[in-house]
Amino acid sequence: MYGDLPEFMDFVYLAKNTGINLATLANLAKAPSMPLEVKIETRSLTNYSLINWKQPAVGKVKGYYVLVRETTSAVWEKKIFTTETNMKLPYSKDNYFFAVQSVNESGNESLPVVPTPGR
Repeated sequence: MYGDLPEFMDFVYLAKNTGINLATLANLAKAPSMPLEVKIETRSLTNYSLINWKQPAVGKVKGYYVLVRETTSAVWEKKIFTTETNMKLPYSKDNYFFAVQSVNESGNESLPVVPTPGR
């Protein structure tokens, strides 16, 4: 930032932060691409949520994780594995957020994709 001076830098913290960033990028480089066209059905308001997606364009996929969390939670609370490209969840879209990740044979996970309204 403007005005930062080297004598006020915490280089131990900077080195740790850089290491974490590099490890994250290395894991993402080994992961398959994100699922495509992730959609959640919004026509009917029920206590179920139907999510569907297409497989990624790049990378071999073993399956997918569907992530679930309550709207009041800051972290994903459930992680459900599937080999299908759709899932009907017993959770209301009014009370939960969802996302989908691709996962390969080695267990490397793509970034999560939050669904958009669709049919």
